Amino acid sequence: MSAAEILEGGAQDVLLLCDHASNAVPADIDLGIDPALLDNHIAIDIGAAAVTRALAAKLDCPAILATVSRLVIDLHREPDHIGLIPHRSDGHLIPGNESVDKPARIARFHTPYHRVLRDQVRARRPRLILSIHSFTPCLEHGGTDRPWQVGVLYNRDTRAAHPTVKFFRDRGFVTGDNEPYSGRLLNATLNRHAEGQGRPSVAIEIRNDLIREDAGAREWADILADLAGHLLR
Repeated sequence: MSAAEILEGGAQDVLLLCDHASNAVPADIDLGIDPALLDNHIAIDIGAAAVTRALAAKLDCPAILATVSRLVIDLHREPDHIGLIPHRSDGHLIPGNESVDKPARIARFHTPYHRVLRDQVRARRPRLILSIHSFTPCLEHGGTDRPWQVGVLYNRDTRAAHPTVKFFRDRGFVTGDNEPYSGRLLNATLNRHAEGQGRPSVAIEIRNDLIREDAGAREWADILADLAGHLLR
């Protein structure tokens, strides 16, 4: 299994990333969980892959999508992050990860995924990188309702982020500015491959009940296409 799927595109101004696109678990890895949990937000960013694919088609731009569930390894974490290979997620135990060979799993998935991202950014030199994610309206354990329709996450580079917040708010969307969590704490992929290579970028978090169905994913792809055009201008 390749760690990344690359969608080619004719236009090169924008590059899309989707770190949590898949709920796939390789056949030789046993997480020890109820398979139904693989359809849950703990395993995949629900709707994010559909938005990314629709947006890539609309913009005719390249996209890179992860091919493994974040319960196997969270590709949007630094290699030394405590949640890289989760033992528990939103109250659910992941017993198969208790005795995992961490260096081997990093070498199998994390390293090649980030090598692809590094090489693609260097080769394409996009003017804008958009990272597409989704979040659950409420965590199952100890969560409170998350009212935002969309969140804008970023760390130090605000070139794309601040105009993005304004874009959504001007259109009437309930918009989180580094909410429902902060990109100053969780921004591993863009820190490395966007800020680290001087590329303007922003992470978009869409509430997953808005994009769970195909119609919603297409609607948000249209919105993000408008956003990309706005930012490039």
